[in-house]
Amino acid sequence: MINPSSFLRRALLADAVFSGVAALGFTFGAGAFAALFNLPEALLRETGLFLIAYAAFVGWLGTRQAMLKSLVMVVIVGNAAWTLGSVALLFSGAVAPNLLGTVMVVAQAIATGVFAELQYVGLRKSGGTVTA
Repeated sequence: MINPSSFLRRALLADAVFSGVAALGFTFGAGAFAALFNLPEALLRETGLFLIAYAAFVGWLGTRQAMLKSLVMVVIVGNAAWTLGSVALLFSGAVAPNLLGTVMVVAQAIATGVFAELQYVGLRKSGGTVTA
């Protein structure tokens, strides 16, 4: 267990809020966003459903007085993988978003990468091991 810095807590909570807003939008507005971005409705809805669980987990983690370093690393690595996966999706040919859809995918990939970096910095600023 580590004593998380306030910077790390804020980075986790900001990620939870950002992800929670995206989760609600993609889950309940998948049809509208699919038409707007020219992306598959199922992809957007399933992304939204995943993000509901993710936002809840990251929000919970961000409120802990002590946290497992390994859980923070899972979030950081997951955000980095999400960033790379988003860019790979655009180059894969599996989807054919319009310009607005491409901008949205790139923007959320950048935001997710920024969260990974902020969380990493926050982890580095965190205190040592907490004893029970």
